[in-house]
Amino acid sequence: MSAHKLDAIDRMILAELQADGRMTNVELAKRVGISAPPCLRRVRTLEEAGYIRGYHAKVDSRKLGFEVQVFAMVGLVSQAEADLVAFEDRCRAWPLVRECHMLNGEVDFLLKCVSPDLSTFQSFLTEQLTAAENVASVKTSLVIRDAKDEPGVPFDVLESRVNAVS
Repeated sequence: MSAHKLDAIDRMILAELQADGRMTNVELAKRVGISAPPCLRRVRTLEEAGYIRGYHAKVDSRKLGFEVQVFAMVGLVSQAEADLVAFEDRCRAWPLVRECHMLNGEVDFLLKCVSPDLSTFQSFLTEQLTAAENVASVKTSLVIRDAKDEPGVPFDVLESRVNAVS
C-alpha cells in the first residue's frame, strides 16, 4: 500500500492517531465516521502494513532532567556500506543518541542527542563518539530552544496531493 492507495478514511485514521495516539478505538471511529469494528480492522491493517510503526508518549526531556540537547554532525572516514551499517548499529547502542539520520552531502550523519548536563555530553563526545571507529569529524550545535517539534507528516499537504492526483 502506498499513500495514494490509502482511502480517505485510512488517511483520517492516521491523522487522528498521529495527533492523539491514546484515544480509544470508539473515539477514533467516531472521529472518522465509521463504526468501531471496521475501524479496529483498519488500524490493524495499517499497523501490519507499516504505516503505524508504534505508539509513544511525547515526554518533556527537560522536566525529566535532560537539560542539554545537541545536534552532532558526523563525518566518517569510509562510506562503504558495511561501515555505514556499523556506525548506525553503534548509534543504536548509545542511549544519549535519540535520532540518527544518514545524510547526503558534506556530513554523513546527523545525530540528535540528549544529556542531563554538558559534562555528561562532553564525556560521551570525547570518549565514545569521536573515539568511535571510522569517525573522522564531529561538529556539534547546542539547542537553545525548540520553536517547533511536530511528529509525523502534514496530513493537509498529503490530502492536497492525493486530491490533485484524483
